[in-house]
Amino acid sequence: MIKPLKLQTRFAYYSSFFILIIVVFAGLLFYLTISDALQTQLGKRALYLAETTANRGDVLAAFKTDNPTEALQRISTNIMMTTDAAYVVIGNENGIRYTHPITERIGKPMVGDDNARALLDGESYISIANGSMGQSIRGKAPVFDTDGTTILGVVSIGYLTSELDNLYLQYLDNIFYIMMIALFIGILGSIFLSRSIKKQIFNLEPNEIANLFTEKNALIESVREAIITVNHKGEITTLNNAAAKILHLSDKDSVIGENIEHHVPNTHLLEVLTYGKKQHDKPMIINGNEVIVNRVPIKMNGKIVGAVASFRLQSEIDQLAIELSQVKQYTEALRAQTHEFNNILYTISGLIQLNASDEALSIIHKEVQGQSSLTQFITNRVKDPFLNGLIIGFFNRARELKVKLIFDEDSYLETLPDNIEKSLIISIMGNLLTNAFEEVEKNKDRPPIVRLFVFDNGEEIIIEVEDSGNGLAQEKLELLFSENISTKDAKFRGYGLRKVISSVQELNGKLALEKGDLSGALFIASISKGGM
Repeated sequence: MIKPLKLQTRFAYYSSFFILIIVVFAGLLFYLTISDALQTQLGKRALYLAETTANRGDVLAAFKTDNPTEALQRISTNIMMTTDAAYVVIGNENGIRYTHPITERIGKPMVGDDNARALLDGESYISIANGSMGQSIRGKAPVFDTDGTTILGVVSIGYLTSELDNLYLQYLDNIFYIMMIALFIGILGSIFLSRSIKKQIFNLEPNEIANLFTEKNALIESVREAIITVNHKGEITTLNNAAAKILHLSDKDSVIGENIEHHVPNTHLLEVLTYGKKQHDKPMIINGNEVIVNRVPIKMNGKIVGAVASFRLQSEIDQLAIELSQVKQYTEALRAQTHEFNNILYTISGLIQLNASDEALSIIHKEVQGQSSLTQFITNRVKDPFLNGLIIGFFNRARELKVKLIFDEDSYLETLPDNIEKSLIISIMGNLLTNAFEEVEKNKDRPPIVRLFVFDNGEEIIIEVEDSGNGLAQEKLELLFSENISTKDAKFRGYGLRKVISSVQELNGKLALEKGDLSGALFIASISKGGM
């Protein structure tokens, strides 16, 4: 297979070929222009000489002599010598020659059949005709008598076209040299231009550029984040389907070239274009949607040529946080369960080594019976496997923390309907229990007790989490539902409670805070079974 030429080589070849065509075409036009100009100038010169000769007094006087040829031949010869004309022929009113460069042709009719306009109409003109000496450019003028109306004869002065060809060849040499110089300069320019273009496209070949363009489009469409790029004028150059969805655009290609402010009035991309500073994780609202935006300038050779913004819905980020929180809760529950069973196994191992088999068996039976009884009770009261697994895990966590976790015996919950997102229910219950465990650990005046109640009344799912902690001050109640606050001192605390509120709101539920019978906080979450 023939290896395709590189872009730089192809560009140099093609541009050189086009330059050659242009140079040849320009040279041909130049040659034709010069030849036409020479022919016109010679015609005007011949006409001027013919008119001047026809108006000379000695010529008019010679016409009135008995032998006009004698005087006119001498005049014609002098004119030919001084003007380099090919011939000067003077004829009478019938077109019979009085003069001619070849004396044998004197007295014979003039050749060319182009004397009528001069002899009959009295016109002076230029003509090209074949005469006795060959094709020539002629200037013809009538010779008038002193009355100005009687035509006595005609003067014909001509230049042979064969002599013009020799003159053309002299100019053609010059034209050829000019064409070669222009072609050489054009080829050098095309080589320089091809190198410059190749450098600007990072030495990439067209197929490589096409592959990069295809890969770029596939890349920006494959990511879940919305992506918008603008040029240095703030005009949209690229956006993916995720961005078009957030901007409520049915045809994303229709906005290409439009200013970003027309579609995102509160954009800060123009600031990035002006100052060139990156902006990470900035919140904003687009079409009523809360989003988190990253903005980065696009630079080329140190100059800002555009900017790119990537953003994602806050709700999607919150959902990821919820899922991570669930994973953490399951991990903690499994860790607590593993830790508790390890303690029991160590105890049993020690009793066996002490030959206290009866005590070891008693612990085994008690643990099996207690775990089986707890599992059976929770399974009978909560039919959903995700929730009863979470509750069992928190019982193990409570045992590890030395917290008494009470699962209300009046609790009852069927399997969650499909229209309710289970992950949100798990997040609500898990975060409320985690917060309750932390609250009771801080209160050293009362026994650490946490009560959990889950109930399905047919229309709503009720989740109650009560603790024996210090509770929350009543004046913080409203603030709790509007801001990310916490009664804890550690950094980033309060995030779990905010997640509880957002999850309840996403399920179109309600969250209430009361003072419970255990003297601590009582959180009541009610979720409609109608779903979101």
